[in-house]
Amino acid sequence: MTALTLSTSSAATLRADALVVGIAKGPKGPVVATGAEAVDQAFDGKLAAVLETLGATGDEGDVTKLPAPAGIKAPVVVAVGLGGVPAKGDGYEGEALRRAAGSAARALSGTKKAAFALPVTGPEDVAAIGEGALLGAYAFTAYRTDGNGKAAKGGKGEPLGEAAILGAKPRDKAFKAAAERAAAVASEVNRARDLINIPSNDLYPAAFAQLAQEAAKEFGLKVEVLDEKALLKGGYGGLMGVGQGSANLPRLVRLAYTHPKAEKTLALVGKGITYDSGGISLKPAGHNETMKCDMSGAAAVFAAVVAAARLGLRVNITGWLALAENMPSGSATRPGDVLKMYSGKTVEVLNTDAEGRLVLADALTRASEEEPDAIVDVATLTGAMVLALGDRTFGVMANDDAFRTALYEIAEEAGEQAWPMPLPTELRKTMDSPVADIANMGVRNGGGLIAGLFLQEFVGEGITWGHLDIAGPAFHESAPFGYTPKGGTGSAVRTLVRLAERTAEGDLG
Repeated sequence: MTALTLSTSSAATLRADALVVGIAKGPKGPVVATGAEAVDQAFDGKLAAVLETLGATGDEGDVTKLPAPAGIKAPVVVAVGLGGVPAKGDGYEGEALRRAAGSAARALSGTKKAAFALPVTGPEDVAAIGEGALLGAYAFTAYRTDGNGKAAKGGKGEPLGEAAILGAKPRDKAFKAAAERAAAVASEVNRARDLINIPSNDLYPAAFAQLAQEAAKEFGLKVEVLDEKALLKGGYGGLMGVGQGSANLPRLVRLAYTHPKAEKTLALVGKGITYDSGGISLKPAGHNETMKCDMSGAAAVFAAVVAAARLGLRVNITGWLALAENMPSGSATRPGDVLKMYSGKTVEVLNTDAEGRLVLADALTRASEEEPDAIVDVATLTGAMVLALGDRTFGVMANDDAFRTALYEIAEEAGEQAWPMPLPTELRKTMDSPVADIANMGVRNGGGLIAGLFLQEFVGEGITWGHLDIAGPAFHESAPFGYTPKGGTGSAVRTLVRLAERTAEGDLG
């Protein structure tokens, strides 16, 4: 991953391959942001005018490259837009810095070292710039070759080698801690992205479980893997019902991080459908090509548990990865079949493409047995949530209004777009089944809420529970923006890490 360093050197004197400065959108054109004073001076105070001539506006994500003038060690200046000029006395918001740094890092793909002379007023700005740069520099190159079967090396597709943040004191404890956190969190978001981007022929349930075992060994986590024999014996009807149609049989993975002084325990549950064909309720043409991403929830949970370990958070966290491949075959579950879940409840399967809630139900019940203080599940669960909130915002539901509000606020604090959604009790009746305790489908309208209501049925009594439906932002199919790449995004990792931090700090009761 891209190296992150701190420097008190002047923007004019630091040796780098490129120098990143910020510009804002002022009422009369671009305005040079703080941190770029030395660069503006080298342009005889006309940097903003030169950039405007080149078409720069200061809009968020706007990137303009120009040759550096005499007096600047770096050969190239990269001006990146920060959006509007903040009110007098206010600094730039963390997300503006994060996205600007990400846009610049993407534009500097293949560069060895870039210096970031963006506005820094304190450690929180260093955290935002560092996180943005490391996330923006991300590139998935595992399957690129030189055309002769050997891994391709170097060139435009490679990530930025080093991001040096100027104006940050490398020996100051607060600045150093901010950079270290940014590096750990970004590394784990990028781990999730890698997992999502790996094609399904290489990332199937057993392979995913193996990666979790390897990470557990590296970071001192406890790991338990239930294979198909253990799942059958244990009565995990949801996981087996979804996975029995595939040659790659399901797994349930438990990852656990513990801290000796922890007072609270969080359980995180992730949907891990490593490929979703829809099963017998086969998806139509045009809807299958990106279904390797249907394990994004499990990837987020996996990465968040590792991040907690890397940060040494004072909280106990268990991560549950509900892994299955949903395929049509002679052994696949059929619409109309009834599954007996791990909880003992029976479910009539009306649509085999509503499979994520089935594997999550078993994992939620199992996680509830350990009586954590709270459970949060993460899933690319419903197309209905995408229709409701679009491609960049995930829905937040919970069985407790205060917890739902807290999750929403934590997501916003972490820089992830989210929106609180209700769980209307009247929709529950639409899942009534004439042959089983509940059906896995209800009315079409409000499908994302119905999925949440279904999951709620499998949460242990008295346990606070939240549900993040990341179907929209988990996989980005359009052009990259800010620090968001095309492909897997690592959505919800930062929210889960911030939730763990807030819990460790005692902010959630």
